[in-house]
Amino acid sequence: MVAHSLDRLPVAVIGTGPVGLAAAAHLAERGLPFVVVEVGDAPAAAVRAWSHIQIFSPWEYNIDPAARRLLEAAGWEEPDPSALPTGGDLVKQYLQPLAELPDLAPHIRYGAEVTAISRLGIDRLRTADREKTPFVLRLSGGEELFARAVIDASGTWRQPNPVGANGLPAHGETEAAAWISHALPDVLGNDRSRHAGRHTVVVGAGHSAANTLLALAELADSEPGTTITWAIRAADPSASFGGGSDDELPARGALGSGLKMLVSTGRVTLAANFRTHTIRRLGDDPTRHQVELVSRGHDGSEQTIVADRIVAATGFRPNLDITRELRLELDPIMSAPRALAPLIDPNQHSCGTVTPHGYRELAHPEPGYFTVGMKSYGRAPTFLMLTGYEQVRSVVAALAGDMEAAQSVELKLPETGVCSATAGAEAIAQRLGLSKEQNEQLLRATAKHLGTSSSAADAVLKAATELGIDHTAALQLAAYAAERFDAPGASGC
Repeated sequence: MVAHSLDRLPVAVIGTGPVGLAAAAHLAERGLPFVVVEVGDAPAAAVRAWSHIQIFSPWEYNIDPAARRLLEAAGWEEPDPSALPTGGDLVKQYLQPLAELPDLAPHIRYGAEVTAISRLGIDRLRTADREKTPFVLRLSGGEELFARAVIDASGTWRQPNPVGANGLPAHGETEAAAWISHALPDVLGNDRSRHAGRHTVVVGAGHSAANTLLALAELADSEPGTTITWAIRAADPSASFGGGSDDELPARGALGSGLKMLVSTGRVTLAANFRTHTIRRLGDDPTRHQVELVSRGHDGSEQTIVADRIVAATGFRPNLDITRELRLELDPIMSAPRALAPLIDPNQHSCGTVTPHGYRELAHPEPGYFTVGMKSYGRAPTFLMLTGYEQVRSVVAALAGDMEAAQSVELKLPETGVCSATAGAEAIAQRLGLSKEQNEQLLRATAKHLGTSSSAADAVLKAATELGIDHTAALQLAAYAAERFDAPGASGC
């Protein structure tokens, strides 16, 4: 096939999450033909799966500039930039309206699962005229789509990591699947009955684990007998507590502060140095949810945890099977593009310290194929939507031949140290369902009870009872406020 006919083919975008739809918005603005394929039957299927979770970045960090321009031209009203949306809010107020725009809607195909990507008539070994040969995207039903380039924003949600500490499923993990939930179960909503009055062990040390642990602690306030264990591979959990009150995203900092509070008050039992090797079912009735997790140390020593439910908050990994016939250059550790890997290494970076990057770092030896969004990070858990938006802006500019715009990559990511104390406290109160006034009343009442309480935590609980505020929310807010204002809460907990 000759080059000029290749130019008439669309750019294929895989996925209608925030980054995939942002890519479509940039392609529409540039006037480039495109098609978007989505495995779900509606936009942002993965986001809908965690619709109950509140995002720790406010709206100002969650909307792509090109998407905003298209939406505003259609009369869309932008949400309050300082508000913290849930996943459901993100879909309802942003992603669904974006996908329904006339500029995008006709180009989106739902229920279309990509099972393989290659080149028309040639395999991975053929070099001659490779860059002039169309991509072929094979769908699960056997249909094939042709494209001049591929922007793979398919994410990692459908590829959760196993519970096993060495990256392999633990012995017995497959057989115990009925007892295991992945990532972010709705423990206060649809999944409440699985956890209420029972013992849940949460495996993992990231934001997903923190969210679930905080939700379980809230559940325990109203459901007697609800107990929680947090199993981590590290000897010290402090790395999971993050930036606390110094975090430029207050809600992200509150996750760490709240998690620290849960451990220090004993509301969550910490199982450190726990490396899951085996999961044993205790009985065959999944409605009773009895399993035993076994950790095996390098010296042969064992730890065990008996629980009714396991939440595997162990992260995700990209699906690389669909690209077996493409020439990819992946980092051997993170499965991210090799040039991007050192910029996002979680051993060196948080999501706020990632260097701005674009089409050059995302490119592969396969001309015209780009992995973007969460999938571009491979197994690194440090991704922010704002990073993905700049990725696709650069990639689409390169595909349009605007190399000056493609090479000019700028990104201001929220890290630590510049949030105002007032804004931070208000953001946390909002995330916890408390008003600004309740926050201020809680701090005053806590101060009043300090002199007659055995600890700051006890003072917080007395204040919360007096004001009718949920105990878990009160302790989490006080833990965060203590770090920021030196107010009562964390010390003595």
